[in-house]
Amino acid sequence: MGSLGTMLRYPDDIYPLLKMKRAIEKAEKQIPPEPHWGFCYSMLHKVSRSFSLVIQQLNTDLRNAVCVFYLVLRALDTVEDDTSIPTDEKVPILIAFHRHIYNTDWHYSCGTKEYKVLMDQFHHVAAAFLELEKGYQEAIEEITKRMGAGMAKFICQEVETVDDYDEYCHYVAGLVGLGLSKLFLAGGSEVLTPDWEAISNSMGLFLQKTNIIRDYLEDINEIPKSRMFWPREIWGKYADKLEDLKYEENSTKSVQCLNELVTNALMHIEDCLKYMAALRDPSIFRFCAIPQIMAIGTLALCYNNVQVFRGVVKLRRGLTAKVIDRTKTMADVYGAFYDFSCMLKTKVDKNDPNASITLNRLEAVQKLCIDTGVLNNRKSYVDDKGQPNNVFIIMVVILLAIVFAYLRAN
Repeated sequence: MGSLGTMLRYPDDIYPLLKMKRAIEKAEKQIPPEPHWGFCYSMLHKVSRSFSLVIQQLNTDLRNAVCVFYLVLRALDTVEDDTSIPTDEKVPILIAFHRHIYNTDWHYSCGTKEYKVLMDQFHHVAAAFLELEKGYQEAIEEITKRMGAGMAKFICQEVETVDDYDEYCHYVAGLVGLGLSKLFLAGGSEVLTPDWEAISNSMGLFLQKTNIIRDYLEDINEIPKSRMFWPREIWGKYADKLEDLKYEENSTKSVQCLNELVTNALMHIEDCLKYMAALRDPSIFRFCAIPQIMAIGTLALCYNNVQVFRGVVKLRRGLTAKVIDRTKTMADVYGAFYDFSCMLKTKVDKNDPNASITLNRLEAVQKLCIDTGVLNNRKSYVDDKGQPNNVFIIMVVILLAIVFAYLRAN
């Protein structure tokens, strides 16, 4: 649930953490009895607990479609990520993957841990896919086909320019945004705006760029071959080789490169806010909004943070629980984006090469949120300073003393 030290430092996290723990336990107990659906939901819990929790917001038909969609793309991603698969073997699999989802006999052994299980028993996912309504099937097949082709393209070429970067992120995440919009439309829950394709794409790009920034060290240390998604057009200003950024002697340049990539990701925020503001179904809104808030929070943590090149940087579990607990309306989203953009703004070094661009983008986001007129009378996500609450500490000590005395007596 979280370390005792962290809970003492952030006592406001405890109630949301307990609620999230209970929600996860409840979701794990609601595994469908049918073997193929049971496998799908069990696997979803294993590969992404937070996603499996958020998906519970959706109605049954849409939840099943999104679950299958997620696992199909996870399987496709597992093939792409496995650097031990020879290129001449990997590319045909990626290109033909949209056909495999109709074949309950198909499987391909690759990946590690739970992803290997997903690939070895992919027939369960195919069986579940075949039970979906035709509208859902068509949307999933189309996006899988386009994504597989895009992944195959970038297996054979590196991400050189910022345009390449946007194109790669479109294939692996922007298409997810488009696919989800198609599923929402097929389920009759939403009406798409005229610019839905562009802003759906931005929803995916914002999440993907956040992941690529955060996962630099994991990707560059991948065995047997590094995965390199940062565009040379940006990192080439700061280093001769992308892996050089992880070395301590290059810390100043590394952080400047990191900051430019975060600044690049900020350009998608206005589209994301427009997309979420147009959603009508409260459950779909929460499903879409929670990951977006976690993304802006993660960018705020990563910005100007050399730890991105040393280890794992991520939101503390208690803050994630708060986001899940508090995100109910668009006012909550505007509040969260305002708070995290303010947090990020305080970290901008005026001597950073991209400081003026970063500040301009942050101020545009802040103005957009302020102009909605909904920022008053709300709880801030980041206003606590992480200071221990003395009364709370005393209560914990007393409670532990009571528990210890009870155990001694029995």
